[in-house]
Amino acid sequence: MSFGQAVSACFGKYVTFSGRAIRSEYWYWALFLLIVGLILGAIDWTLPYHFLLAFFDLATILPGLAVMVRRLHDLDRSGWWWLILFVPLVGPILLIVWMCTRGTPGPNRFGPASA
Repeated sequence: MSFGQAVSACFGKYVTFSGRAIRSEYWYWALFLLIVGLILGAIDWTLPYHFLLAFFDLATILPGLAVMVRRLHDLDRSGWWWLILFVPLVGPILLIVWMCTRGTPGPNRFGPASA
C-alpha cells in the first residue's frame, strides 16, 4: 500500500473499527500525522492563536484510533488492547512492537487478510 492509498483508506474508513489493517497502512498514517503535525505546528507557532494543530488533532483522532484497532485485529488481538497505552513505559513500547509485527497470515476472527 502506498502513502496516498494509506491516507485515503484511513480517511475513507474514518470510524470503521472492524476489519484489518496491514503494517504499511498504519505506519503511513503515522507518517502523515507526523508530517502534517510538524507543518501545522510551525505555522501555529507564528500565529497569535494556536488553533490549526488542535483542529487537525481533533479531526484525526478517530481515524487514528480506528486504524490502530484494525492493526490490532490484523494481529488477531482485540481492539481494546489499545488501552495498554495508559500503562506507563511498558504499554507504549509493547504497542509499538505489536504495530511492527507482521499480521496473521490468512483469515482470522476479524476477517480476511488485507492486501
